Amino acid sequence: MTNTPADEAPRWLDEEERRAWLGLVGIMRRLEHGLDTQLREEGLTHFEYGVMAALSESPQRELRMSALASYAEGSLSRLSQVVARLERKGYVHRRPDPADGRYTLATLTDEGYEKIVSAAPGHVAEVRRLVFDPLTKAQVKQLSTIGRRILHAIDPDSSDGDRG
Repeated sequence: MTNTPADEAPRWLDEEERRAWLGLVGIMRRLEHGLDTQLREEGLTHFEYGVMAALSESPQRELRMSALASYAEGSLSRLSQVVARLERKGYVHRRPDPADGRYTLATLTDEGYEKIVSAAPGHVAEVRRLVFDPLTKAQVKQLSTIGRRILHAIDPDSSDGDRG
């Protein structure tokens, strides 16, 4: 993080930047809640859904917990709590990685796969309703470009911008 040197005046946001910033903050705060509300009908949180979706898209529906934390944009401790909850529901199973016992693998069970397949249509419909339906095709393209640029500014070494 870069700090403004003491002898430099802060670069305050102009009115357009301020409106854009407040809009982005509002999206960040409300979108997760909106998606959680819809997924609650499926008995999942948005974070749980993200974990299960990442596993469902991985070879053998399996990832190391450290890689899964990166996909899920969460800390290992938060991920461990969520995966434990998903294990209790029968959706995920953890085991030591046979290639290197220092790592733990998380595997989406058949029941978990069925759950994510069942939950996906409603989730995608809600994402479409909340994010894409209000936008034109040109705005969707702009949003994609903007998202990648912001993600790159946050973490230049990450390939997250490629997934966003």
